[in-house]
Amino acid sequence: MDLRQLRYFVAVAEELHFGRAAERLHMAQPPLSQAIRQLEGRLGVALFQRTTRRVELTDAGRAYLDRVRVILAEVEEAADHARRVAAGAVGHLTLGCVGSATYSLLPTLSRRLAAELPGIDFTFRGEMLAPDQVEALHSGAIDVALLRPPAADPSLTVHTLRRDRLVAALPAEHPLAAKNRVRAADLAGADLITYSAGRHSVMHEVVLGLMRDAGVEPRVRHEVGETSTLITLVAGGLGAAVVPEPVTALALDGVVYRPLVQPTVSIELAVAHRADRDEPHLARTVQVIRRLF
Repeated sequence: MDLRQLRYFVAVAEELHFGRAAERLHMAQPPLSQAIRQLEGRLGVALFQRTTRRVELTDAGRAYLDRVRVILAEVEEAADHARRVAAGAVGHLTLGCVGSATYSLLPTLSRRLAAELPGIDFTFRGEMLAPDQVEALHSGAIDVALLRPPAADPSLTVHTLRRDRLVAALPAEHPLAAKNRVRAADLAGADLITYSAGRHSVMHEVVLGLMRDAGVEPRVRHEVGETSTLITLVAGGLGAAVVPEPVTALALDGVVYRPLVQPTVSIELAVAHRADRDEPHLARTVQVIRRLF
C-alpha cells in the first residue's frame, strides 16, 4: 500500500465512476481499476459495490474514506511543515538583550520579528550582562544575543549593528545637571553607580577606563546587574552613572541625561550566536535584526 493507491481510492470514491476518476488522475482506466483491486486485496474488504451501471461505496469504503482523507491531509501538512523549516519560517528561538538596549530596542525588534517571521515563536530575555549572554549562548539557554561585544571569542559569530554614544545619567539635583554636556573629568569626586564588576561587565570596564583616561580616580559606591536598578538608584540621588545613549529611553523622575564629551566615546552593540549554529530560522532572524539597523 502506498500514498498513490490512497489518492486513487479518494478519486474513485468522490467521482463514483472509474472513467471520470481516471480522467481526473490523468491515467488510463485499466491500471486504476487494477490498483483499487490490489488495495481491496491488501485490506481484505470490498470498498466499492460495482455493477454495470454504477459504483457505490460500501460501509467499509465510507469509513475508510474518512480516515484516508485525514491521512492525506496530514501527509501534505507534514510536507509543508518540512518546507517551511527548510526555509527558516518556523521554529523557536530565545533572544537575550543587554540591559542598556532593552528599553530602546526590544519593543521595535519584537514587532519587526513578529511581522516578518510570524511562524517563529520568540522568547525574549532582557537586562542581561554580556558575560551572562555569552554563557547562555554556550549552554543553549539563549539562541541569539544582543550585546556589547566582549573579548574575541572564536566560538561565536558576531555582527556589529551600531555604535552608541555614552551619556551621563545624573540625579536631577546634581550640580552637573545644570550643564548642557558633561566631561569625564567633571565626574571627579562624584559617587558612581556602575554595572557589576564581579560579572566582568563590558560597560564596567569601559566606564572605569574612560575615567582613568581623563585622569579621574573612579569612586564606585554601588554596583548593579540591571539597567533599571542602576537608573533607579540615580533617581534616588545615590550617585551618577555613565551609560550608553539608548538608556535614555528609560525616563524616570529625578534623572537627567547629559551628553558625555571630551572625550566623546561610543560603544558597540552587536548581534551574536554560536558559530556552530546554522539553522535556517536562526539565520533568518539574524538577517532581520541586521536589516533593522
